[in-house]
Amino acid sequence: MRVLGMIGGTSWHSTVIYYKTINELVGERKGTHLNPPLILYSLNVELMRAGDREKINAAYLDISHKLIDAGAEAIIICANTPHMVYEFVSPQISVPILHIADAIAEDAKSRQISNLGLLGTRPTMQRDFISGPLGTKHAINTLVPTEEDQMNVHALISKELTQGKFTDDARSFAKKEMDKLKNRGADGMILGCTELPMLLSPEDYDLPMIDTTYVHAKMAVDFILGE
Repeated sequence: MRVLGMIGGTSWHSTVIYYKTINELVGERKGTHLNPPLILYSLNVELMRAGDREKINAAYLDISHKLIDAGAEAIIICANTPHMVYEFVSPQISVPILHIADAIAEDAKSRQISNLGLLGTRPTMQRDFISGPLGTKHAINTLVPTEEDQMNVHALISKELTQGKFTDDARSFAKKEMDKLKNRGADGMILGCTELPMLLSPEDYDLPMIDTTYVHAKMAVDFILGE
């Protein structure tokens, strides 16, 4: 099995899910007597909350080099929003970063979905580090909430979900936001924050929902096993 470097901590709740899912999927494919070689670096979530782009880029580049020096043969960023560093970090390191947008696209194509609603943090919805590759590389259209709704979704994620608070009110709010995207033509939804799949189950909504944590972890396992 190949060694995977993991950058987590944003938030630690989602990092736990990544670690657990990767181990479970390897167990399903190769037997539960095996577990994959993983190197985890968990950074302080305050780095992302402070929003200093240069410091964020520098930190992820430094961590990537440390993971590579420790033996990582690829890197996975265990959250959606930090993929904003991909274009800065990827050209400066010697191993691939497994991009979450490619994992999303693979799942969407398998379900024949071409118009995806996207819920996530404000940077994930506003910027193109996920929607860009989906469109240019995979010809998948992405719909995002209005600016006001983006602020409300971001507040829910940052003030509740990343704090481990998953309530019925939060679930109801997320479903209403998905309804708005559905009415604009979305035929599937990207749960573009690793805490959202912890809030919503597939049976909670009548359109397919892409659990970015799961599909990204599956991509990681494909790499680890060389499949």
